[in-house]
Order: sequence, then C-alpha cells, then structure tokens
Amino acid sequence: MGKLAVFKYFSFMLLVVTVLLAVFTIFALFGGNADPSTNTALAMLVYALPLLIVGNLITLLVWLVLRRWHWMVIPAVALLCCIRYVGTIYNFSWNSGSPQSSSLHVASYNVACFGRETTGFKAQDILMEMKNREVDILCMQEYYNVSGDKLNSDSYKEYFTYMATGREDMVICSRFPILKWEKIDFGKTNNSGMWADIDVSGKTIRVFNVHLETTGVSGALHRADKNRRQGEIVEKSAILKAIFDVYTYGMARRARQAEQVAQLIKESKYPVIVCGDFNDVPYSYVYETMLGDLVDGFRECGEGFMYTMTNKKKIRIDYIFHDESMEGESYHKADINYSDHFPVFMSLAL
Repeated sequence: MGKLAVFKYFSFMLLVVTVLLAVFTIFALFGGNADPSTNTALAMLVYALPLLIVGNLITLLVWLVLRRWHWMVIPAVALLCCIRYVGTIYNFSWNSGSPQSSSLHVASYNVACFGRETTGFKAQDILMEMKNREVDILCMQEYYNVSGDKLNSDSYKEYFTYMATGREDMVICSRFPILKWEKIDFGKTNNSGMWADIDVSGKTIRVFNVHLETTGVSGALHRADKNRRQGEIVEKSAILKAIFDVYTYGMARRARQAEQVAQLIKESKYPVIVCGDFNDVPYSYVYETMLGDLVDGFRECGEGFMYTMTNKKKIRIDYIFHDESMEGESYHKADINYSDHFPVFMSLAL
C-alpha cells in the first residue's frame, strides 16, 4: 500500500471518528432533557460530555494541522454547541461587583456528619469558618448533632440564632428569623429535603435545602470488596453490572426527587434560594429540572473551574440557585477538607 493510499485511509478513518464524536456530542447535549427512567442511554451520555469535548478538540487540531479546513467545520460546530455546557463547569467572570455590607451571604455544605467525631472540633472549625465569612444562612446536609456529650446545635445557635431541622441530618441555620419550615419526604431512602421561610430584613424568602439520592457506586464497590475478603470469587463483569444497576437506579430516584422539589419551587409564593447536594453533574436531567427558571449562582458570578468534591472526582454536585429577582454578587467554594465535599458560598443582593 502506497503512502497516498495510507494517507487516504487515515483521513477516512479520522473523518468517521470526527463525525461520530460530533454526533454523540450533539446527542449528549440533549441528555439533560431525557428522563433517566425512560431514556437511560441518552441521560447517561451527559456524563461523557467532558471526554467528547476533548475528542472534538483533538480532531479539530488534527484537521488544522492537515489543513483540511472543510472538515474542521464539523468539530468546530460541535464545540460551539457546547458553550453553555462549558459555562456550567468553567466560568470567565466578567462580574466586577463585590459583596456589600447589606448583601445576603448564603452557604451550602455537606458536612459528612462531621466525621462522627466525639471531640466536636470539626463542627466548631466549620462554625468558625462561617463566622469569618459572615454567613447569614447556612444549609447543611448529612448534619450530625451529637459530639460526645454535647450538641452541636447549642454552639451553632450562639451565632445562627434560628435553626430549622428537616430529617435529623438536614438543617437550615439562619441569623434571620425563621417563620415556618417543612420537611420534604422522598420516601424510603436516607435522602431528603426541606424548606424554610426566612424573614430577611422584612422580605420573606423561601430557602430550600436538598440532598438527593446518592449514586450507590461506593456501596456497590464496598459490597464487592467485602465479598472478596470473605473468600468469594467476584467477577469484574458482575461488579460492572452491579455498578450500572445501582447507578441507573440512583439516576431514576434522583429524577423523581428533583421533580418533586421543582414542583414545590414553582408553588412557592415567595422568592426562593435552593441549596444542596444534588449528587449529579451540570447539564444532567436533575440539574436542568432543579434549575427550571432559577439562576445558577456559579454561572452568574463564579470564576474559573468549579468542582465541589475533595477527592479525585473533579465534578460539581453542590449548588446554590436563586430566584431571578435577586442578583448574585459573588460565588465560590472554600478549599477546606472537613468533609468529602467543599462548602459553597454565595453573596446576593435582594
């Protein structure tokens, strides 16, 4: 086979890869509208978007090197379609404003039960962090109230005068009066949500705190490891199937929970702020459902690459959304390792 034939074959295969990457990318962008219960494949394609974007970038560069300008159009169009998605994970902030003394400072933090430590040091360090940042409203998920012979709520109430509790692991702390609150029951699951009506200087705001269904992957891996330690033979195919099963189950459960919360947000007679650990990535069905007509604080006034997990998973699953009647002034996470999540902070002008 001559050099020309080899080059033509390479070009043809590259074109096939280019077209496939572009097609899968476009389909993945519609994954946020696909209910995981009825269209699992399309819903899951969202999670491949970062890899698909990288693939399109590579093919774009290769066609550029080869000077095949007409074929460059395919990955270029696919990448242009991804601009909104890229904005959910990386943001070039043009917001030059800074929080004012009258701003409302909100934080959301999955505290991982404070490590269930008996000393209370983690809980107190987190409280000090919130004081230093002058947080007005704090939504905690996986909250744990007992530290040895003390209650964390006792010390937190010295700064956050008002506290509303959902299920025992969900709490909203506020420096402003809490007028009313209710639990959001997700049924037979360890996850839940809640909301609280808060009087912020004469204006009532409904604050949602949610912790949606977990992926279940860690549990599946833990069970497989436990079976191995007990001498059982665990096939890789069985592990992969177990992971797929629990993940798709979790996706469906999160979808129903997101729809339940979204309906409550629509029914709210007050402007809303939504905080929480969604256990899902931007552009997913859960993200789009929860966002609805609200504003993603990070997209509005965040900056740089945003991820909220402290482990190797560089993904954003913790969020603060708000009503369009409010204006975001700043949005950031704090690199503190008291949990497997980073806390997220936002300042709002009401």
